[in-house]
Amino acid sequence: MGSAGVAALLALGAAVFIAIGDVMHQRQAHEVTDEPVGHLELFLRLLRDRRWWLGSAVSAVGFLLQAAALGLGSVLLVQALLVTSLLFALPINAHQRHRRLTRAEWIWAIVLAASVIVIVTVGNPTAGHSRASLATWAVVTGVLGTVLVVCVVVANTVGGPVSAVLLAVVSGTLWGVFAVLTKGVVHLLADGIGPLLRSPELYAWAAVAVAGTAWQQSSFRAGALTASLPAMAIAEPLVASVLGVVVLGESLRPGDAGWVLLAIAIVAVVASVLGLARTEAAEAAEPVG
Repeated sequence: MGSAGVAALLALGAAVFIAIGDVMHQRQAHEVTDEPVGHLELFLRLLRDRRWWLGSAVSAVGFLLQAAALGLGSVLLVQALLVTSLLFALPINAHQRHRRLTRAEWIWAIVLAASVIVIVTVGNPTAGHSRASLATWAVVTGVLGTVLVVCVVVANTVGGPVSAVLLAVVSGTLWGVFAVLTKGVVHLLADGIGPLLRSPELYAWAAVAVAGTAWQQSSFRAGALTASLPAMAIAEPLVASVLGVVVLGESLRPGDAGWVLLAIAIVAVVASVLGLARTEAAEAAEPVG
């Protein structure tokens, strides 16, 4: 098995642990307090919650597997496979609610899995650079920072499920940036602790992880898992893949005949994620037996 195959297995393992951690975090974001609290106050309260830290430990295993995968494979490959975390999170969430997945949910799950397989195999993602220049990151920060500020302002204004989705987009975007920075951190780690500690990527990586976690909890708090998790599942790989191409110089090589099939697969991923969210939301609205 080549490095790409090992990276794929590690990415799938990461998806499992991240899914379990997300479900645990979402539950604690609602149970930690019955009072209406702001984003910062919610995060500070969760930092004092043992069950939330248990979920964080589970997620940390997933992030370590993701980092190992990124050290061997491209961001495009790893992030495409991480979309499957939704396939693990929704059944776990359904089990907690003592219900079974519907036929529609299984169909959408199969479509999602098949579409990811097509993207990985037909797209044939190739690795680029491991790091980008500070000038490039400055441009990325300016563009994404503006978009994220607008999302937060609107989320604080509208509230409800729309707020959950917007905050999930913020969190997913930050985790997408985190994935790209992780590839650089893993590359620097191979040269030793000294070069890593002197690099700005390490501190940006840590800051983005904290911010991504904070907004993720706010998103979980603002609405059901079906409102937040699908938005994260789309935003994170989308942002990471775009940055992988634009910032790190990665590429897809589907061949002349493969571009149409690749485009169909990408549309199918989005449709299946939204379909899972819609069917899960409909089930969640029913009384739990």
